[in-house]
Amino acid sequence: MEKTLFGKIDNREIFLFRLENENKMSVTLSNFGALLIRLEVPDIHGKVADVALGYDTLEEYRENNNFYGAIIGPNSNRIGGAEYTLEGKTYHLDKNDGENNLHSHRDLGAHKRVWDYSVEENSVTFRLHLGHGEMGFGGNKEISVRYTLTWDNALEITYDVTSDQNTPINMTNHCYFNLDGQGSGDIKNHKLQLFASAFTPVYQDLIPTGEILPVENTPMDFRIMQPFGARMHQLPETKGYDHNWSLDSFNGEVRKIAVVKNSDETRTMTVYTDLPGVQIYSGNMMEPENAKDGAVYGRYSGFAMETQFFPDSVNKPHFPSCIFGPDRPYHSTTIYQF
Repeated sequence: MEKTLFGKIDNREIFLFRLENENKMSVTLSNFGALLIRLEVPDIHGKVADVALGYDTLEEYRENNNFYGAIIGPNSNRIGGAEYTLEGKTYHLDKNDGENNLHSHRDLGAHKRVWDYSVEENSVTFRLHLGHGEMGFGGNKEISVRYTLTWDNALEITYDVTSDQNTPINMTNHCYFNLDGQGSGDIKNHKLQLFASAFTPVYQDLIPTGEILPVENTPMDFRIMQPFGARMHQLPETKGYDHNWSLDSFNGEVRKIAVVKNSDETRTMTVYTDLPGVQIYSGNMMEPENAKDGAVYGRYSGFAMETQFFPDSVNKPHFPSCIFGPDRPYHSTTIYQF
């Protein structure tokens, strides 16, 4: 493990933590936002590439409108009308996505906070306190996110949250992947297999309608591996994927949910989680911008696989419950293995 200074925010030191295993896979993290900064992975020929989109400087991450590498919390994805009612009380949230709430808050969310940290041989744990009422959410929360790099080329992310009141908790990591290497072009020829027989259709503002529909005969059907871009033309409104899938075999246990291969199938990522859903975003709304290592990103330069409870679950009681509190602490694991 290597630790280097990345900068300062309000006189608090921001560090980069780099973990590397004997296979030359490495991950670089930061205590600002508990960010995943770099993810360097060898392909089948031993060629190493950074497969995570991002920036070079702390100042760029302080903006980070695309949420590159960010831990999202306390609630990821969208809440319709930027409000919810729980136990007779209505909570009002930031309207930062039209009339809706996206990723808790663009400026005050977990991805813009300085976290405490502790380091072990092959892991870094970040900790954050969020007080009752912050960003509009109830409950005093203690959040812990541990990144572990394993000998067999897996990055394991473990989330633990306790709250003294019942409140929605829906943590995720918003890393954008390009398995050809960040800055190498679009991901339309990446191939995806997703173990999901159903998805949650959305209105035009991307809030779920409340239905859970089969993927069969829709562009959401990735049960058999196929390129990301094969059926994007069937999604003219979103110009690609920004949808949640209801994952098969949800019982609270970690299981394999997806396999992704890069364009020449020399690098493979297998995804595991214990959560009921995954939001896949294919970078449809990315605007051209300068990024790390001299790269220039544009539309479809990367894809996010945000393991999660379904969007707007707090307003849809028939969706798997994202309400946690004194009698139900939050614990979840997601693994990206290469």
